[in-house]
Amino acid sequence: MKLHDLQPAPGSRTPRTRVGRGIAAGKGKTAGRGTKGQKARAGGSIPPWFEGGQTPLHMRIPKLRGFKNRFKIHYEVVNVGAIGDLAQRGAFQVEGGKASKSAPITINQDILRAVGLVRTLDKPLKILGAGELSTPLFVVADAFTASARAKIEAAGGSVNVLEVPNAPSAALGVDDEASAPASKPASKARAAKAASEPAAPTTPSTSEADDAPAKPAHKSAAKASAAPETADTAAVDTSTDETTADEDVTTPPDEESEPEPEASAVDVASDDEPSATGETEPASGDDA
Repeated sequence: MKLHDLQPAPGSRTPRTRVGRGIAAGKGKTAGRGTKGQKARAGGSIPPWFEGGQTPLHMRIPKLRGFKNRFKIHYEVVNVGAIGDLAQRGAFQVEGGKASKSAPITINQDILRAVGLVRTLDKPLKILGAGELSTPLFVVADAFTASARAKIEAAGGSVNVLEVPNAPSAALGVDDEASAPASKPASKARAAKAASEPAAPTTPSTSEADDAPAKPAHKSAAKASAAPETADTAAVDTSTDETTADEDVTTPPDEESEPEPEASAVDVASDDEPSATGETEPASGDDA
């Protein structure tokens, strides 16, 4: 065999049909498109979802309308009548045989699932009041209707509502001091720190301040404190009062007298200032 003898398997390759080559060609004239119409034209394609003008499928089907509450609780519901029927048939067995008629039968979600009244334990259980009940039951569930509660209690039974706590609580048997928040030790530490610090000096009362002798810090302050209270006092009386105040002010014997501050440059300059008449007073070291 040579290269020019190689050829594909029979039937694997067929030639392309050449349409529109005349009436005698078999696929001539209309070229397999039929007679007229939308699909006989060039570019005349119809989308797959088009239904010939009738109402499309995506418009015929119903849509999700309204509001869906995301926080709605979906319960597993059981009627008291169904529980009463099974209780009369002896479906709720206890250890040692059937329960006595006087003692109430305990009913919870696990027991109801075992007898086939509840499908799942993932949802909370709610007891409804449809039907009649004559057997005393002790029912434990997440919710009860008013009629269901009334029928259970009328038959001599009782109900117990399972409550989910909204906030963390202290463990059973733990004292209140141990379960107290961490802020109390911090307050005790502040109280101990405040007790260890020395007490702040108290401010003397008004009567004590009046009884204590005045201690002027400067002669000018003493003169200001001894100034006359009325504005109509004569200038001569003012000078006399100032002289008397300077002589009367003394330092208490139990306190050390503070040395008088030296005259500053401002005081010296004020002594040398000219008077209102334009005359200057001679210095203490100069001859008159």
